Amino acid sequence: MTTTDRAPETDRRTPWHTLSTAEVVSRLGAGSNGLTRAEASRRLAEHGPNTLPVAAGVPAWRRVLRLLRDPMIMVLAVAAVVSAVISREWETPVVILLVVVLNTVLNYVQETRAEESLAALRDMAVPHSRVVRDGAEVEVDSADLVPGDVVVVESGDRVPADGRVLEASRFQVAESALTGESVPVDKTAGAVAAADAPLGDRTGMVFMNTEVTRGRARVVVTGTGERTEMGAIAELLGGAGGEQTPLQRRIGVLARVLTVIALVVVTLVMGIGLVRGQSWEDMLLSAVSLAVATIPEGLTAVVAFTLAMGAARLAREGAIIKNLAAVETLGSTSHIATDKTGTLTLNEMTVTRIVAGGSAYTVTGTGYEATGTVLSSDPDAVPDLRRAAVAMTLCNDAIVTDGELVGDPTEGALLVAATKCGLDVEGLRAARLRVAQVPFDSDHRFMATVNRSPGGELALSAKGATGALLPRSTHVWNGTDAVELTDELHEAIRLATEELAERGLRTLLVAGRPFESAPGEDGSGETGVDESVLLDEVRGLTVFAVVGIVDPPRSEAAEAIRVAREAGISVHMITGDHLVTASSIARDLGIEGESVRGVDLDGIDDDELTERAPGMGVLARVSPEHKIRMVRALQSGGDVVAMTGDGVNDAPALSQADIGIAMGVTGTDVSKGAADMVLTDDNFATIVSAVEQGRGIYDNIVKFVKFQLTTAWAFVLVFLASGLFGLAAVPFTALQVLLVNIVMDGPPAMALGVEPVEKNAMRRPPRPADEQILTPSRLVRILWLGVVMATGTLLVLAFAESMFPERAGVPLFATTLAYAAFVFFQVFNLMNVRSTDGSVFSRDMAHNAPIWVALAAVPLLLVAVVQVPFLQGIFDTTPLHADEWLLAVAVGSSILWLEELRKAGARWRARRYEGSGTMVVV
Repeated sequence: MTTTDRAPETDRRTPWHTLSTAEVVSRLGAGSNGLTRAEASRRLAEHGPNTLPVAAGVPAWRRVLRLLRDPMIMVLAVAAVVSAVISREWETPVVILLVVVLNTVLNYVQETRAEESLAALRDMAVPHSRVVRDGAEVEVDSADLVPGDVVVVESGDRVPADGRVLEASRFQVAESALTGESVPVDKTAGAVAAADAPLGDRTGMVFMNTEVTRGRARVVVTGTGERTEMGAIAELLGGAGGEQTPLQRRIGVLARVLTVIALVVVTLVMGIGLVRGQSWEDMLLSAVSLAVATIPEGLTAVVAFTLAMGAARLAREGAIIKNLAAVETLGSTSHIATDKTGTLTLNEMTVTRIVAGGSAYTVTGTGYEATGTVLSSDPDAVPDLRRAAVAMTLCNDAIVTDGELVGDPTEGALLVAATKCGLDVEGLRAARLRVAQVPFDSDHRFMATVNRSPGGELALSAKGATGALLPRSTHVWNGTDAVELTDELHEAIRLATEELAERGLRTLLVAGRPFESAPGEDGSGETGVDESVLLDEVRGLTVFAVVGIVDPPRSEAAEAIRVAREAGISVHMITGDHLVTASSIARDLGIEGESVRGVDLDGIDDDELTERAPGMGVLARVSPEHKIRMVRALQSGGDVVAMTGDGVNDAPALSQADIGIAMGVTGTDVSKGAADMVLTDDNFATIVSAVEQGRGIYDNIVKFVKFQLTTAWAFVLVFLASGLFGLAAVPFTALQVLLVNIVMDGPPAMALGVEPVEKNAMRRPPRPADEQILTPSRLVRILWLGVVMATGTLLVLAFAESMFPERAGVPLFATTLAYAAFVFFQVFNLMNVRSTDGSVFSRDMAHNAPIWVALAAVPLLLVAVVQVPFLQGIFDTTPLHADEWLLAVAVGSSILWLEELRKAGARWRARRYEGSGTMVVV
């Protein structure tokens, strides 16, 4: 068997980064001339195309059928059929079926979300690749790549598959979308000893869909399609998420409970009626009306409206909601697991410290805007950093224009720092042309350039790792002269570098010297010196400065984290960056807790992680698997978790979290596709504002549920008591009930949906994830108010004709008057539910204009239903006189006065215990 005919080893778990290039080539059955076309075709048939898997979508008809199987919908559908068969009238069954259709459509639209995450991953795929086949470099479709192929990539390319570097020339790859590493990574052909090294530390490997920022390399493909790291993310995306939000779960539980109650009550009423000798036909019609009365048909519509209004408010503040139910989830969030790069930080490298001439300087300003200055901790020290600034400018390939960077982020930071030192960067570059260079390479870990001044003098400038350039240096610039680099000064520079590194800063040493020999004999500027020869000339340097560089925190992030902490929300930084850097940023932002590396998580079992996860403030050097595991650990403790991020590596955790939040500006299409919410301003502070809105939205939904369930409970009591006491076989018709539940409940409920957020929303802890909408205190209040409504309605129904003897014997009079009283009970109860213990007559109750519109609209609609002849025939009503209307208003208002008395008592008890440290729950 020839080399290229050998069966390749293609397990993604193989530690390719630990193997020598010769062993990798051997295991993959690759050769120096690449694969033959025949072997490539055979392997393609065996391993499949180099594409990510496509998840099969759920057909629309299956989704609709699943929605129609909802117990609440099924009861309504049965009610419509029974009504059509028994009454032989079209109005009631048609209206009920319209309600069923409306609810189904709303739920379908809410559930419909395109599978954007996997589609975005596939869209990132590289269309063509340069590969060595039969000894020649040819271009092939990237989908046809197979393990063992030798691929050529260079600056500007996107890596088409996972692979091991065979040869590299100044090769650098940006992997932030995959690993979270904020700066490009230097890649070499060397092996990495640690088998469990994080992806960001596997310098001999490249990964699908990462971007080559510099240099050129030959890479042997180790994994294609689903066997790549991107394939692993696609697999995680397919298996993550899918759970219902807390609101959906609570609404589902409530709907099931109400459906069971409806069936029990219908059975009970029918049994009572039959025992009393009433006909099957009357009892079936009564059952239809009661089923419609018990089930809150408007629940889904009003919840959707409330969430939509909340989503619109959030959009104005910079947060786009993709899944409406996620709006409420924000309000119950107890943990925010956030990426660092681009989320808590600017994703713009910035020089913040310069150590030069024995003094330390602080550089103000952030990002690539040249706004800021250089400050000294020693008031007597005068910043003289011109030599350092010149070297940072000339030994640099980046371009920064109006705050926009083209090139390497670290080099961009150096240019901005040079400008803050007072240097004219563009003028200096124009005056001092580069005539030779030593490009950065991970082997020697520095870059050097030779530039010619207008007077013809040559100077060498260098920047790189302190450990690489300090041994090549002989002097130190002290601000006025170049002094000899003594052992004492050598140790001082080394300690200064370590101190900056301990602060989480990336360090670079900047140095230079006059260059005596011209690279070009004729002075043309063309280098006549081989790069390897010029490399030997990088010696005898004078150290100008050591600079500390960091991706700085966003200015508003620290305040947002403080507010979140006051609201009982823990913030966790989960990043692919190094532990020291991440921990330093976390300290600056006020993130508390234990700092852990991703590799440390591998030694922790799930039970221990569940216990320790809430106390972990920083997780560094993590993989996508670590992120999703952390989110699950927090969720398994019963908490609601929000996850923020912007990279491909964040997508599985975004999908798994109760609410995934992607960055709109710096975020990848993959992260946006996996998220429930996208921040248009990439501002972490927007999340805190969104949490506040989410809490207000949930409060408004609770108010509506209390309002409508009080009505439903009152209906149940009215129907039960009517049957027991023989007041009426069918006190209210199905259409009358539907009118109340949908039309007369609709405007008030929607008005409740736009109630302002309460002032103390962010000063109370998050709700427990398992808290139901109907807590015991809320349920007691609903039962109490329902009894008040039912009692008043039944009294009017029983004594209507005795109170108005002149109307005795008038068909439908008693039921119409009772119906009017019932609706006015609703109107006044709307005012009650706006606050648990606040008075209706307080100033705060005047801020919601839609409430007052609803309070006017419902009585007007009731008058039309009762007084307009055409509507009387549809809704089975008869006209009422003025004094009868006054009675209905008076009876309905009783619920307001009784609640005002209860609230006054609650406020009195609260004041009584104020300052005693005792909390009174009312």
